[in-house]
Amino acid sequence: MNTRTVLIANRGEIAVRIARAARDLGIRAIAVYSEPDAGALHTRVADEAHALPGSSGAETYMNIPALLDVAARAGADCVHPGYGFLSENSDFARAVAEAGLTWIGPTPETIDTLGDKVAARQLAESVGAPLAPGTSEPLESWEQARDFAEEHGLPIVIKAAFGGGGRGLKFVRESDGVDSIEDAFLSAARESEAAFGRAECFAEKFLEHPRHVEAQVLADTHGNVAVLGTRDCSTQRRFQKLVEEAPAPFLTDAQREEITEGARAICRAASYVGAGTVEFIVAGGGDGGGTVSFLEVNTRVQVEHPVTEMTSGVDIVAEQFRIAAGEELSFLGAEGVDGVDPVAHGHAIEFRLNAEDVANGFVPCPGTVSTFEVPTGPGIRVDAGVRAGGTVPGFYDSLLGKLIVWGPTREVALRRATAALDEFRIEGVRTVLPFHRDIVRHPAFTADGPDDSFGIYTDWVDTCYTPGAGGAFGDGSVEDAYTERTEISVEIDGRLHRVGVPSDLLTRGVASGGAPADTGSESAGSGTTTSGAAVTAPFAGTVVAWKVEDGDRVEKGQAVATVEAMKMERTVAAPADGVLSITAHAGQSVTAKETLATVSTVETAG
Repeated sequence: MNTRTVLIANRGEIAVRIARAARDLGIRAIAVYSEPDAGALHTRVADEAHALPGSSGAETYMNIPALLDVAARAGADCVHPGYGFLSENSDFARAVAEAGLTWIGPTPETIDTLGDKVAARQLAESVGAPLAPGTSEPLESWEQARDFAEEHGLPIVIKAAFGGGGRGLKFVRESDGVDSIEDAFLSAARESEAAFGRAECFAEKFLEHPRHVEAQVLADTHGNVAVLGTRDCSTQRRFQKLVEEAPAPFLTDAQREEITEGARAICRAASYVGAGTVEFIVAGGGDGGGTVSFLEVNTRVQVEHPVTEMTSGVDIVAEQFRIAAGEELSFLGAEGVDGVDPVAHGHAIEFRLNAEDVANGFVPCPGTVSTFEVPTGPGIRVDAGVRAGGTVPGFYDSLLGKLIVWGPTREVALRRATAALDEFRIEGVRTVLPFHRDIVRHPAFTADGPDDSFGIYTDWVDTCYTPGAGGAFGDGSVEDAYTERTEISVEIDGRLHRVGVPSDLLTRGVASGGAPADTGSESAGSGTTTSGAAVTAPFAGTVVAWKVEDGDRVEKGQAVATVEAMKMERTVAAPADGVLSITAHAGQSVTAKETLATVSTVETAG
């Protein structure tokens, strides 16, 4: 392999993953970092780490001239963009090539074609890939969306042509009526313009209760296009994936064939080179008999690539390096390969470990990780971007890492996953571990409920899931699941019993003989009592704005402020009626539960 040094234009878990794959291949890895990431795990795993100029936000990692400058100073001969940030930016790919470096990914022209959802749909149509009815050209007005709905019926979905991650995506259901199409179209266009700088939208017939199923593709420069298998990524919240598994379960042979060969045909037609993912929607059994419809192509390595690695035996990141160096796919002709496609062995499930608070609507929870203890055992893999003592900054995606569990069957994988999730300990920040522990016990996911079928679809978590419904919390709540506990072993009659005690009981002093704290103050001779209710931050972040002025009278439940972290905003409400006294001003950084203001109430003695 002629590649010697790679610049990793990313951070966190994927930067660690790429650096380790590079080490396996004898390639030097160059990391970059923003100020909040100084000392992060990816800077320690790489051979060198270079600071990027600018502010602390995502734009730091999207500074193309700065990245190319680091590449030149470090002597890099190739660039791996990972996922997110600039990974699907054709301008960056062109700039890398113009600088005389090798871009580890598809060509800029392929990125442009497949990044345009309308053009990608036209390409899918041309090769006969499965498609639900939709518009082949961008819509020029909301009236065209209405005409489409009148022809094909509701529900429909209006999508941003250059969108992603749920932004610029609006649904119009039968209960909404045709009259709501105008607002949906205009809203999708506004979101797309704000997020991606392009407002073009198109419409598709929406398949009710859709599953999200995708195919992992690897294509080299010698004409080989391999499909490494399928993945189900239906367990999502706000259209962001939480759990993925491979191969996608509960598909018919016909559906699997449509997805596999449709993905291959699309990539061949696009002259695809590198790792890519072709995504499809599979309708619920009651809607269209399990209709399969092309969704989009992601022109990069996916977050969920490890589940396919576990079942195919192929190191996808290493293959990216080999393909970029002009080599053929390494597994061609190997045992267990059917033509160019590896045969899947067993079943794997991946759990994204996000720093998010399940008890409060999956809000982000940046902070310092005090404990990071990983599970062990057969079939267990952990890809992490942090370790104990590391920090989760509030400027970036909330992903700390991923737990991937393999078993010879889905049932065994689920049992191993249940044990591994129970064993995993992350403290210092709230994570989605309580959700994962619950979902692997939920009949909708395990498919051993009353109807013995897989009940998960893309908005199931948002519309149907109730924390604790899987039984993971016993008689407690998801809030109780976040209580940090110290396990104590007690022997009774020769049998060992383990008891989890809230850690703060062991560390805080217990007051005795004192009177309860006085939460109010009585004005001498006035007959009135004044008390204050705290307005607290829902998570660590920044106070974006106050909706009321200091000293204003507010009502309980009234929206008074907006707090932002990790590109997510949340409105903060007044906890009581009274007069607001602001202590944290707009633009100020705050910690989780920090007091932003107090609401003073005055009660007159009767």
